[in-house]
Amino acid sequence: MERLIALAQRALQAAHGRPRDMDYYLDSAALDLHAIYAGLENLGRQIASTVDGKVPPRPGWHRELLEQMGLDIPNLRPPVLSAQAIHFLEEYLRFRHVLRNVYTYLLDAGRVGRLVKQIRPIFDQVKQELQNFMQFLGQVGS
Repeated sequence: MERLIALAQRALQAAHGRPRDMDYYLDSAALDLHAIYAGLENLGRQIASTVDGKVPPRPGWHRELLEQMGLDIPNLRPPVLSAQAIHFLEEYLRFRHVLRNVYTYLLDAGRVGRLVKQIRPIFDQVKQELQNFMQFLGQVGS
């Protein structure tokens, strides 16, 4: 995911440096953002499956999974992600939906740019929260 963040940032810089080819670079940045969110979502599915014993059923599982990661499940686990992290990730979830359901040439360049600029601090927060959760699992497992 670190590499994907770097690629998205480079694509955004290239887009500003080469306005004529901006759409190519924005497409690349958008796909990187999608891959970052998909990676985080895969981690959430793994936690839901192995720790919670319950993965949200289809349809609507993407949103339900994100909400599930914010739940404090008594006698099982604390929230995996804070309400703030979930709030930030909701925009990437919505963007994921847009990217998968429209042509890339219809993407809003301003939105892609904003999401790329915001991804580093959001990812750092989520990464820290996931590390905290792993520490919890380590304590429970010992």
